[in-house]
Amino acid sequence: QVQLVESGGGLVQPGGSLRLSCAASENLYYMGWYRQAPGKQREFLARITWGATTNYGDSMKGRFTISRDNAKNTIYLQMNSLKPEDTAVYYCHAEFIAGGEYWGKGIQVTVSS
Repeated sequence: QVQLVESGGGLVQPGGSLRLSCAASENLYYMGWYRQAPGKQREFLARITWGATTNYGDSMKGRFTISRDNAKNTIYLQMNSLKPEDTAVYYCHAEFIAGGEYWGKGIQVTVSS
């Protein structure tokens, strides 16, 4: 089975930055990030293909950037100008080009002063 392991979360002050990482056990064509705040639905943030084509959700608002390192089977989410409403569990997501859907266990990001 595919394993996705997130890292880089934690506590940050408003206006600060974090970079999340997601290391996959093997190469997947589509990889991306979602988040889920308490009491809210899971929200799409960004997706990137093996060839580095990207899509962003509206919640990114130009503050987040997704990237990947195919040699490491790893994607990143650079988060800048963080706000308290960005507080959520952030989930890595991936799919093979032929199908199959996989999720990481999630990592907490808390934006608070």
